[in-house]
Amino acid sequence: MTPAIEALRASPLVGELTQDEIKALAAIVHVRALADGEVLVPEGATDSKLHVVVSGRVDVVREADHGRHVLQTLVAGDLVGELSFMDDAPRYAALVASGPTEVLALDRIDFETLIDRSPRIVYKVMRAIMRAARNIQRRLSLQMRDMENYLYRTGGKY
Repeated sequence: MTPAIEALRASPLVGELTQDEIKALAAIVHVRALADGEVLVPEGATDSKLHVVVSGRVDVVREADHGRHVLQTLVAGDLVGELSFMDDAPRYAALVASGPTEVLALDRIDFETLIDRSPRIVYKVMRAIMRAARNIQRRLSLQMRDMENYLYRTGGKY
C-alpha cells in the first residue's frame, strides 16, 4: 500500500469513497514531511492546495506586533485550507509544523482533472470538504455565543 493511500484512508476525505475511488484519488495527492517549525504555507500566500494533517500537529499562526499568535492547532485528520482550495484567496494565517509532521496535499488543479473522468469522486470529496467547513463554522458560532454570554451576561472584563 502506498503512503498516499494510507494517508487518504485515515483522512475524512474518503468516508464515502470505494477502494477504487481511493486509488484514483491517491494518484493525484502528495504526502509531505515537515520538520518542527517548517512553514507549510506563509501568511498572505495564495495556495490552491487542501491539506490534511496525517500525523503531528500544524499551528495556524498569525503575525502580530508583539510576535506570533497561535490561533488554532490542528491534529491528525484535520483539514486546512478548504476555503483557499476553492477560491485562491490569500491565506489569513501561516501554517507551521509543530514537531515532526506529515500532511497530505491535494491541489485543486489536479483535483479538477477528475471532473470529466470521475465526477462521483469529485462530488463525494466536495461533500467531505463541506462537512469540515460546516463543523468549523459551527464551532466558531458556539465560541462566539460563549463570548457574548461572558461579556453581556456576566459583565466580563477583557
